[in-house]
Amino acid sequence: MQKPRSVSDLLSRTGNKVNALKARAKSRARTADLVRAELPPELARAVSGAEIEGGRLTIGVTGAVWASRLRYCTDTLQKQVGLAAGEDIRSVRIRVVPGA
Repeated sequence: MQKPRSVSDLLSRTGNKVNALKARAKSRARTADLVRAELPPELARAVSGAEIEGGRLTIGVTGAVWASRLRYCTDTLQKQVGLAAGEDIRSVRIRVVPGA
């Protein structure tokens, strides 16, 4: 029978993976906040998340109607979020997130 381990002991063994996940989650939250800051309040509330990866800004929204409205703002978001994040955003992708 193995000796029970504490949660902190288990997390310390996979610390790099956990730290990488935490850093990615923090980055996504910051990016979503930057996106929301550039949008009207009603549209900002529909944003469920955002991420910049490989020069692409991906934005998750809660429904197809919001995705359609958000597509009218992609040029502004590409410029403003890119400046605020210090990233060169070359494209914007909008995804409907079911159940968000």
